[in-house]
This record gives sequence, structure tokens and C-alpha cells, in this order.
Amino acid sequence: MAINWFKYSAPTTFYGLAGRLVPYFAWAAAILFMLGLYIGFFVAPTDAVQSEAYRIMFIHVPASILSMFIYLVMAGYAALGLIFKTRLSAMMAQALAPTGALFAFISLWTGALWGKPMWGAWWVWDARLTSELILLFLYLGFIALQASIEDSRRADKAGALLAIVGSVNVPIIYFSVKWWNTLHQGSTIKFSGTSMHIAMQQAMLAMLIACWMYAIAMTLARVRSIILEREANTTWVNELTEMKVQS
Repeated sequence: MAINWFKYSAPTTFYGLAGRLVPYFAWAAAILFMLGLYIGFFVAPTDAVQSEAYRIMFIHVPASILSMFIYLVMAGYAALGLIFKTRLSAMMAQALAPTGALFAFISLWTGALWGKPMWGAWWVWDARLTSELILLFLYLGFIALQASIEDSRRADKAGALLAIVGSVNVPIIYFSVKWWNTLHQGSTIKFSGTSMHIAMQQAMLAMLIACWMYAIAMTLARVRSIILEREANTTWVNELTEMKVQS
């Protein structure tokens, strides 16, 4: 049976769908986080070069990947909202920003924890570290810009322009280790020719998928709140509020 996905492009119908999906993604994230952390910290062997300090990568690498990818998705939704004037697209962009900022912060924080034993310093003005810090500032700027403008349409337009322009920073982060001579190591995850132990690969994959599931769950939960806030004066939200009060 074919599903008409276009009907879920409206906030009224997407609100219910998001509510049904949140528990599934949240539980998947919780289970995979526990599995990934267990394998990464208790099953995976000690690295011959970096000793026990390398285990921070099971948190650092997935957080770094998600921080970049979420920004591109956020910019994509913002662009759709700007071009096609779709309300839900702008709401999704707004809902994605806090989770992306969280992953960017975790990436920088765990990177400092990993860098101290490896480089002897908590922070260096490395090309990748600096561009990742700029990414965090872009997320915070997007959030602050939207919060500072009362008119949601003007806020969405201003945020979209910032998100689209800021997306140039993502390929800079990714290719920085190839374009410049940096202290930061190259790609940890490779599709072929990897020398990682199988347990390390399993832990990394579990943590990466867990971060995906968490990001989706949080975004869906947050967009529901944004829908209710923006659609507060509509009939369907008033009816929904009345039903909740009566129950």
C-alpha cells in the first residue's frame, strides 16, 4: 500500500507522526549507546600507540560527524523554507539547531580530553579544531538570531541566510587535514583498508547509529513543541489543548 508522504509536510499531520516515532528512536538510541559504550570501553583492546586514551574516540568521532551532518541538514531545511515558503521546513531547521550545537560542543570537549595526552595541550589553533569551533558559533548564532526576532517569518529568513552561508564551513572542517598541515589525524572511519580491531569497529558503528537515533528523537520531540508554539492560535491546537485538559 502506497503511503502519501506529502500529507505529512503540514504541521497538523506531522505533529502526530512525530509523536508516534519519538519513543522508537529514543529507545533505539538508549540501547545502542549502552551497547557501544560497553564494547568500546570494556571489550575493545587497548591501542598499541595511544593506550587507553584512544577510547574517547568512540564519543568524539560520532559527535564530530553528527555536528557536521546536522548542520547541512539544518541548512537544507532552512533553504527549503526560504525558497518554497514551507512552514514545517523552517520549524525543522529550528528544531535541529540545539542538537547540532550539542554535538559540536561534545566534539570540542572530547577533542580536548583526547588532545591533552596526545599533543600535550588541551587546545591548539589547529585548522580542524578552529573550524569546528566556528561551527559551534554558527549554531549558537542561528539559535540566538531566531530567538531575537519576534516575527517568525523574518526570523526564519534571517536564520536561513546564516545557515546557508555557514554551510561553507562544513567542507572546510572535513578537508582541513588534507588542505593544511595540521596536528589532527585523518579520517578514523574508512570504508576499506581499515586496521581497526573488529570490536573497535563495532563500538564505533553502534555509537554512530546511537547518535543518529538520538538526534532524530530530539529533533522530532522539539519540533512538536515548536509546532504548538507557532500554531497556538489555530483551531486544531486549541482542540488538542482542550482534549489534554479534559483527560
